[in-house]
Amino acid sequence: MSSPKKATQRVALGRQGWFAEGMNADDPADVPGAGAAGPELSGHLDTEPHGNDTAHRLNWLRAGVLGANDGIVSVAAIVVGVAGATAELGPILTAGVAGVVGGAVSMALGEYVSVSSQSDSQRALIEKERRELADEPEAELAELTAIYLAKGLTPETAAKVARELTAHDVLAAHLSAELNIAEEDIVSPWHAAFASAIAFTIGAILPMLAILLPPPGIRVPLTFASVLVALALTGALGAWIGGGSKTRAAVRVVVGGALALAATFVIGNLLGASGVV
Repeated sequence: MSSPKKATQRVALGRQGWFAEGMNADDPADVPGAGAAGPELSGHLDTEPHGNDTAHRLNWLRAGVLGANDGIVSVAAIVVGVAGATAELGPILTAGVAGVVGGAVSMALGEYVSVSSQSDSQRALIEKERRELADEPEAELAELTAIYLAKGLTPETAAKVARELTAHDVLAAHLSAELNIAEEDIVSPWHAAFASAIAFTIGAILPMLAILLPPPGIRVPLTFASVLVALALTGALGAWIGGGSKTRAAVRVVVGGALALAATFVIGNLLGASGVV
């Protein structure tokens, strides 16, 4: 059963701005005044990104950057550690390939489990809202009106907005206003898993090439240098996507990567010198 208290609690889930208030920013019909603004505004709405579309693309890009970053650090640490123990190319290649395959599978599995849980929760919420709309349409309309009242609209405007959104797409209106989700926002866990594995593999290519192609004498220093440069770039790119400080992010990831490489190289060198391997 819907209630004003429930509606007020759900307001906290909403996004900031007019488009958070149940509006579908990708549909000009949901934008106040768009219907009367003519083709100029409609063309503007078609060409300029609105709503969650851009945010979703940036989230995918950021996840890709982080996946590539994981591939760089994980595989670089493995191959540098083995290179510290032996200069033979066979063990380095074997360990590197194992690291790439194991890391990609691990990333894909983790992403699949995580996104599956999120998608299941979203689908359950959507089905629950669909049932409530079918069983208690008037109560749900009152709830939607209460949400807009709590956002600061006048009673008349809140009621009008709720009625018009209900007439346009009742489920989408309630999902956006109450739960801040949309049916099309549900991500496929298979797509997420595949993207994560690809990003990790792409990141792992750099340390593999850096450790395998050069002569033994410069193999490790070149891998250190190339990996740290790549980490600085991915750290800065991830910060730019997230709106943070590119310098701080680059420094953090470079320091972390350098520590990981140094630690595995020292351990590998000690094991090689002791005759254990």
